[in-house]
Amino acid sequence: MIRTAIIAAMPGELKPLVRGWRHEKRNRVHLWRWRAGQIEWVAACAGVGQSAAARALAEIERDGPVAQIFSVGWAGALKSWYKPGEAYRVHGVVDLPTDTRLASASFKAVRTDEPAVKRDIWLATATKAITEPKEKQDIAISFYADLVDMEAIAVARTAKARGVAFHCIKGVSDGAADILPDFNPFLAADGRFKRAKFIVFALLHPGYWPALKQMGENSKQAAQRIAELVLELLDPEETIRKQNGYPNFSG
Repeated sequence: MIRTAIIAAMPGELKPLVRGWRHEKRNRVHLWRWRAGQIEWVAACAGVGQSAAARALAEIERDGPVAQIFSVGWAGALKSWYKPGEAYRVHGVVDLPTDTRLASASFKAVRTDEPAVKRDIWLATATKAITEPKEKQDIAISFYADLVDMEAIAVARTAKARGVAFHCIKGVSDGAADILPDFNPFLAADGRFKRAKFIVFALLHPGYWPALKQMGENSKQAAQRIAELVLELLDPEETIRKQNGYPNFSG
């Protein structure tokens, strides 16, 4: 069995990709599976942050080793030319506290409508949610980074330790200059997002409503773009999907 692990933080990041896949929840980790003969794709999410990402990957590996690992999900843009609602292949990940850099595996498939960028894209992994434009600008300059998330470096480290290919695809949920609330008070220690607490906060701060509405729309579009890029890398000619009735498990 050739297995691929796909790690995200939240179910919404995976929703377009895993539509029709078999779902289960095990040890507080959401798992989705699609199989075709000796090929299995498994997506998982356990919450926000590096520990949650490691826990999601470990749950996939309980059922056997994986041949390649993807880190996917939403990220904030650190520079204005990375557009909210779009998704990008990331060429490498940098850990903010240590400036450790790990490269992604090379890829051959190229989506014909993918926006052109002038150089390789680097994703910074932070230990907290980054929402302030000034802080985004500082990270972009100090760490030569283009996007920021909270999980990818942990996934990249595990892939390196396992000696398997690492891919990273990130969809932009918020632009470099967007004004958003501080999400950190709503993140639990185990990576859960305190949705009810945040809803109360949002209701009491109507000034954020337009930005949050736009972020929701961006995130939905970005998740769709993520799914397209993941499937292009996994099955660029659609051979696996066409032969196996994707995603309806008829193979």
